[in-house]
Amino acid sequence: MKISVFGLGYVGCVSAACLASRGVQVTGVDINEAKVNAINSGRSPIVEPGIEDLISKAVCEGTLRATTDSTRAVNESDISFVCVGTPGKSNGSLDLTHVKRVCQQIGVALESAKRFHIVALRSTLLPGTTQELLVPQLEVYSGKREGLDFGVAVNPEFLREGTAIYDFDHPPFTLVGAANEDTIGPLQKLYGGVKAPFIAGDLKEIEAVKYACNSFHALKVTFANEFGNILKRLGLDSHRVMEIFCRDNKLNLSPYYLKPGFAFGGSCLPKDLRALTFKAREMDVDVPVLNAIMTSNRLQVERAIDLVLDTGRRSVGVLGLSFKPGTDDLRESPMIALIEALIGKGLSLSIYDREVELSRIFGANKDYLERVIPHISKLLKPSMDTVIQDSEVIVIGKQQEEFLSLSDNLNNGRIIIDLVRLFDRAGGKKSYEGICW
Repeated sequence: MKISVFGLGYVGCVSAACLASRGVQVTGVDINEAKVNAINSGRSPIVEPGIEDLISKAVCEGTLRATTDSTRAVNESDISFVCVGTPGKSNGSLDLTHVKRVCQQIGVALESAKRFHIVALRSTLLPGTTQELLVPQLEVYSGKREGLDFGVAVNPEFLREGTAIYDFDHPPFTLVGAANEDTIGPLQKLYGGVKAPFIAGDLKEIEAVKYACNSFHALKVTFANEFGNILKRLGLDSHRVMEIFCRDNKLNLSPYYLKPGFAFGGSCLPKDLRALTFKAREMDVDVPVLNAIMTSNRLQVERAIDLVLDTGRRSVGVLGLSFKPGTDDLRESPMIALIEALIGKGLSLSIYDREVELSRIFGANKDYLERVIPHISKLLKPSMDTVIQDSEVIVIGKQQEEFLSLSDNLNNGRIIIDLVRLFDRAGGKKSYEGICW
């Protein structure tokens, strides 16, 4: 298998050197002759521990060379990696000048290509960029069809400066977004020696994963800094506290809470977050990210309200009242905020929650139901079937197995609004709406 790597900047140099060190025939391509000459003389055009040794060895062994001739590089390779930068503009948008130029060059070269060629984009691109902008460019300049004459893949990199060589061989996973096996297969074979899960998806999905990763990394740094600022003012060792925090891989460093859906509630999270941000204000410590959490949580409730109102229907059934499955706890349940807003808009509601229904007879929530929210308590029905029959819109607020039978109601004229991903998009039926899917 022969590879051409377009762009001999940081990502391109590391990718080219690491692949060539495995015995893969690699041609680096760049318009900058100084970079090309450096590679061909066994020197690195970038600063990275160990990279010059890899380049020097690969050049001596004949597995790595560089050129400014993009057409020849494409015609003599099976896969072209696009590794050019996508820098940000002053308004936050991406400058796609370099990646568009490279796709034009590859497209021109593909016009004379005699075999199926794969274009793999390592550059970081917003979801939809490859399919909506770069694939059409490749087709226009090559006069060929993607999927028939050539393949396009999104193959994000996860390289950290200073440890890039190790990271190339030990990524968290190898991601490939592509539309067909003819494109996925060769890339999976190329990464066969990498000890990491190989995950394939569609183009937009994989583009989005890269942005999810980088955004979450930025959020984690900011969270640690803001919390650390509070701890310093309290006279505590922030590194010691966060070291203990990171030992929890059941909830803290885990996928447990990373499931898009409805707002959080309950007796702990809202109360403790308010107490922490109050303490920060008291000590004059600015924590904009922590302060924004409750605002963002409220916006998710408002999104659910809008989903219901946008149906234009007046009778609404709500399945699930407590803040999560397996409990009758109604304290700061976002479902109550949703219900009260809909009542305020004049909608007719009926509610079913088996766990809350039991607490009407006994339990800690009996007083809360009767004293704090009697107007909502009166709307509770004894069975799910009663709620369904009375409603044009069904709102699912809890992950309950008994609610799965709703799948039989997706084509009976009712609209189902799912706040908890009870159904996996419900087969794309128009009568089904997820809050953020």
